[in-house]
Amino acid sequence: MIRAVSLDWIYNAISWILLRWHERWEAAGVPDGLVLGTNWTWILAIVFLVVTLRALLFPVFVKQIKSQRAMQALAPKIRELQEQHKSDPQKLQAEMMELYRAEKANPLMGCLPMLVQIPVFLGLFHVLNRLSPDNQGTTRYGWTTEQFAGATHATLFDSPLPAKFGSTASELAAFGASSGTVKVVAGVLVLVMMLTTYLTSRQMILKTGWAEDPQQKVVQRLMLYGIPASLLISGALFPIGVVIYWVTNNLVTLAQQQWVLRKFPPRPMTKGPEQPAVEAPAS
Repeated sequence: MIRAVSLDWIYNAISWILLRWHERWEAAGVPDGLVLGTNWTWILAIVFLVVTLRALLFPVFVKQIKSQRAMQALAPKIRELQEQHKSDPQKLQAEMMELYRAEKANPLMGCLPMLVQIPVFLGLFHVLNRLSPDNQGTTRYGWTTEQFAGATHATLFDSPLPAKFGSTASELAAFGASSGTVKVVAGVLVLVMMLTTYLTSRQMILKTGWAEDPQQKVVQRLMLYGIPASLLISGALFPIGVVIYWVTNNLVTLAQQQWVLRKFPPRPMTKGPEQPAVEAPAS
């Protein structure tokens, strides 16, 4: 019989960082009461949860950029191997693995930061999704009853952080929230989430160029258009607090990518069939 893997360690870690930042902002004198219909201590706690996690992941992020550059540099050799061994897939796979080993390139490194962030996102989704006046497990994951109640009723422009664009009338009634206000705030945030997700992918592609390998180009197109488009539907299921996390994460990513691309500028790209040449930014 297969036992389910417990994710409590993720939920505890996310809660610990979130609650410590909330305590820090309270101690700093940030008003916990409503200002513009917003509990800023909880908003800032979510924002600096992102800052903390991105700071921890920054070395991995730099390795991702370097790995993408290495894969680009190997593209001509990869095409040559594909032409030489197009009738022998096993030989092609072996030769490509040897090429990656010799050049110290890892095609999976480009996905690593995203793979690391998936459990973080799921952890925060779970933690915020539990916030409800009807939830009896208020002290799970290191929360106190007072913290749980405060976060449950925390708002952004009068929209509770646990509420969603797709929240039912009964769910909103439990929070004492207006359906129209929640839909406007959540809807605007989802659109911003889609836009910033698109911009993070676009920024990288414009600076490093489209991949020459057809499979990698398909992945780039999926990242550029597919994921932002999917958020139009899935975003309706995200608590407002989770959307704030996503938007903040995108903005931090844009800033980090700009810094890394200036610090480690790509080689000038020659003009290809699908886009103009891209010059390396000044360092």
